[in-house]
Amino acid sequence: VVHVPAPGRAVPGVVRSADAEGLHLDCSGVPVVVPQERVESAVRHGWALSAHQAAGMRWPAAVVVLPGDAAAGLSRPWVYTAFGRGELHLSVVHGVDQALPHAVAQVPAQERTTRLRTLLEALPTPDAAS
Repeated sequence: VVHVPAPGRAVPGVVRSADAEGLHLDCSGVPVVVPQERVESAVRHGWALSAHQAAGMRWPAAVVVLPGDAAAGLSRPWVYTAFGRGELHLSVVHGVDQALPHAVAQVPAQERTTRLRTLLEALPTPDAAS
């Protein structure tokens, strides 16, 4: 399973037991108890993650499923992230017709919308400091 303790954070785990207290998980050697009322929102099947939840994790094999309605959201960085999860094997099941090769070949990444560029440009240059 995958424990999602907070939005954007996914931790792989194994179910050890369940009781009135909740679902008992082992997340990389760390015991975690997920209360019954949070199991539905905080625990997912390990085989069914979004590409964003799986970012930073790798498995021996991965299956990437792209239903037809995913076509509009495909981009080269997204494909790279999703397809890079399998170390030895990757299977791709898709119904996005030509959107997949188009995303890899032609769709540029969306420009970042963070304030980092503005903050860095506002810093004084080494020459200006002297």
